[in-house]
Amino acid sequence: MFIGHLPTGYIISRLWLNNIDTHTKSYKGFLNAGMLGSLFPDVDMFYFYLVDNRQHHHHKYFTHYPILWLTILLCSLLWKYSKYDSRLALLSVVFSFNALIHMFLDTIVGDIWWFAPFMDKPYALFKVPTLYHPWWLNFILHWSFALELFFVIYAVILWGNNRKKHLLT
Repeated sequence: MFIGHLPTGYIISRLWLNNIDTHTKSYKGFLNAGMLGSLFPDVDMFYFYLVDNRQHHHHKYFTHYPILWLTILLCSLLWKYSKYDSRLALLSVVFSFNALIHMFLDTIVGDIWWFAPFMDKPYALFKVPTLYHPWWLNFILHWSFALELFFVIYAVILWGNNRKKHLLT
């Protein structure tokens, strides 16, 4: 996924906000934590380009291990429900949940090692054929990019509706 992670993080966090007790939510903090979590697994790109010299698939780095995000999510949920009023625990839940969603989104057309570090086997729902140069054109001209555009458009509509609602009140 190229452009779909951030808008999807916004969509999930924004829709989730509607179901949270108004006393425990911080609107901006919650959205920021969710959107940061939706991008955070790709922090490995710095290592990929600056240190590793693109020698290994960046989805093989630990920041793309679903078990990492699932563990952090479960620990965050335990923390949240052991201290019900903990705002930081709630932010940790939305951050790690969106990071885990990042893994699902990457699995659509990108290899994710779902059982790493225990198994070295990538999984992807669909393969993007290599037809064009440069390499990224293969992804932009693939049908899956329409899904990413859908996420962008939906996020913009949600954002616009939210702005309109706040302007009217």
